[in-house]
Amino acid sequence: MTADETSRVRIDRLIAEGDEAGAAAGLRGLWREEPGPAAAGFVLSRFEKLRERLDLPVMRVALARSFTVEAAAPLLRAGALSAGIDAQVQVGEFNAYVQEILDPGSALYGYDPNLVILAVQTRDVAPGLWSQFADQEAGQVEDWIDRTVSSFQSWIDAFRSHSSAHLVVHGLEMPPWPVRGVLDGQDDAGQGGAIRRINQRLREIAAERAGVFVLDYDGLIARCGRDHWYDERKWLTMRMPVAAAQLAHLADEWLRYVVPLAGRACKALVCDLDNTLWKGVVGEDGADGIEMGIEYPGAAFRAVQRAVLDLYRRGVILAVASKNNHEDAMEVLADHPDMLLRPEHFAALRIDWRDKSLNLREIAAELNIGVDALAFLDDNPVERQLVREQLPEVTVIDLPDDPMAFASAVSRHPALQVLAQSEDDRRRGQMYAQQRARDASRAQSASLDDFYRSLEMVLEIGAADGRTRARVAQLTQKTNQFNLTTRRYSEQEIAGLESDPACHVCWQRLVDRFGDNGVIGVVIARHDGDRWDLDTFLMSCRVIGRTVETAMLATIVERARAAGAKRLGGWYRPTKKNAPARDVYERHGFAPTREEDGAVYWELDLESAGIDPPPWIERRVSDS
Repeated sequence: MTADETSRVRIDRLIAEGDEAGAAAGLRGLWREEPGPAAAGFVLSRFEKLRERLDLPVMRVALARSFTVEAAAPLLRAGALSAGIDAQVQVGEFNAYVQEILDPGSALYGYDPNLVILAVQTRDVAPGLWSQFADQEAGQVEDWIDRTVSSFQSWIDAFRSHSSAHLVVHGLEMPPWPVRGVLDGQDDAGQGGAIRRINQRLREIAAERAGVFVLDYDGLIARCGRDHWYDERKWLTMRMPVAAAQLAHLADEWLRYVVPLAGRACKALVCDLDNTLWKGVVGEDGADGIEMGIEYPGAAFRAVQRAVLDLYRRGVILAVASKNNHEDAMEVLADHPDMLLRPEHFAALRIDWRDKSLNLREIAAELNIGVDALAFLDDNPVERQLVREQLPEVTVIDLPDDPMAFASAVSRHPALQVLAQSEDDRRRGQMYAQQRARDASRAQSASLDDFYRSLEMVLEIGAADGRTRARVAQLTQKTNQFNLTTRRYSEQEIAGLESDPACHVCWQRLVDRFGDNGVIGVVIARHDGDRWDLDTFLMSCRVIGRTVETAMLATIVERARAAGAKRLGGWYRPTKKNAPARDVYERHGFAPTREEDGAVYWELDLESAGIDPPPWIERRVSDS
C-alpha cells in the first residue's frame, strides 16, 4: 500500500469504529497533503458520513458564472470542510448569471444562499476590451468602460434588492498578452488602463454597498502566472478557461472569502520564536547569533515578522508560545535592533519549557477567547502535529520546508483574512495592552467593588446606524462566549432590522480610565404589544466580569417600560461556547417559562420587578 492508500484505509476504519473526531482529523490531514481533485471526492464522500455527528456550520454558496466552474466546486467544498465549514455549493446555469440575478423567482434566490460568487471574466462581460480591443476607437473604449461598470452596478443593485446574502464579485483580468504589446504599458489608453479603471470603479461600487466584496481575479492570475492559468483548448471545447492545475488556486481564493464570512476566521495568532520569527536558536546562538535582518537568510524571517505585524494592524491579536529561556527571548523581543515585533505587540506571552498545547489553552483563557479562535505558527512539524492531535480546534498553519515561503503561508491563510475593518479592529492591540494595566490594578485593589469603582467606567449606548452597522454585524458574527442566542447577522440584515419599526437595535461602548474598549455589546429587541423579546444579547469577551451586562439589561428594562411594555423575555440557547452567559437571566431576576430543544425562555415581569444599574458604571445615551 502507498502512504496515501494507508491513510484512506485508516480513515474508513475510524469511521467504522465511530471515532468521528479521529476520522475528521484524518480527512483534514489528507486534504492538507493532497489538496486536489484526486482527494476531493474521497474527502467529500467520507465527510458526508460524518456530517450529522460533526455539527459543522453550514454555508450555502451559489456560483453565478459566465464560464465553466463545475470542477472547482468540489475543491471549494473539500477545502471548506477541512476548515470546519459545511459549504453546500450550487452552480448556476452556464452564462445565465444575468437572468438569475435579475429574476427574483430564479433558482439562485430559491436556493436562499448565504454567499453568492459572481464568477465572470473580461472576455465575457467586456469582449470589446479583450480580443476586439484593436478594433475600438478611443470613444468606443470609453463606451465599453461605462457600459461594463453600469452593468456591474445594475447587477449588484438588483441582487441586493432580492437578497441579503453576501456577494463576492470577480474583478476583471488582464489578457496574457495585450494587443498593443509593450505600448500598452506606456499610457492608460490601452487594455490595461481600461480594465484597471473598471476594477477601480467596481471597488467603489462595492464599498458603498454592505456585504459586497471584490475578488482580485487579475491578482490571482498574476500570482499563479498568466501563461500557466489558461487552457485555450478547454476554453474552446468546454468553455472552461482555467487550466486543471490552477483550479485549486481558484477554489483557495474563494475559500479566503468563505472562511471569514462563515465566522471561522481566527481572532489570535500564537507564534513560536526560534526559526519562526528569527533564524537560529537564541539559547544556543545568543542574541548576536540569530538572524532577521534585510539580507539572506535573515530576510525570510524578517518577512514573517512583517506579515505578522500586518495582521496586528488588521486587528488580529498576537501571542507567543515558545520553548525557550524567558530572559533570553525577552531580551531579543525588547532590544534586538532587527526586530519588527516588540513585547507591546503581544497580548500574551508563554516563554517556558512546557507543552505548547497547555500554553495555548492558557493563552486562550488569558485572552478570554475560545481555543478554536487561535491560529498557531511554528516552524517545527512535530510541534504542529502535537497541537493538531491535542487541540484539534486550533488552526495550525502549515509551513513549507523553505523559510522563504513562510511569510506567504501566513499572509494567504484563509483563517487570517479580514473583509472589513472597524476602528475597534485597528485599535485591538492597544486595547489588550490596556487590559494588562486593568489586570494589574485589580490585583492591587482591596475588593472587587473598589476595583470596579477605580475603573471609572462609562457605558455609552446608541442606536445602530450606518456608522456602527459594520461593528454591530461583526459582533453578532464573532461573539461566541457571552452570546445568549448566537444569531448571526450580516450588515445588510442589520440594516433591515434598523428600518423595522418593531425592532430596537442598539450598541454599547465602554470607556474607562485605562482607555476606550470600543463597541463591546449589542442588543436587538423585538416589540410585540406589551412584550419585548430579546432576539440578541451579547457582549465582547474583553469586558466579561465587570458587571457591564447588568448595566445593559437595566437600560433595556428602562426603555421597554418607557415604551409601555409589561414583560421582557429572551431565550438562552446553549452552545459549546456560551456557558459564560448561561445564568445571566437568572442572576437578574428573570424566571424560566418554557423550554424547547434544550433552550430556555426567561421572562421578567416589568410591573413587579426591575434591574438596578451598577453604581460604578455611568450610562450615557449617544446621538449616533
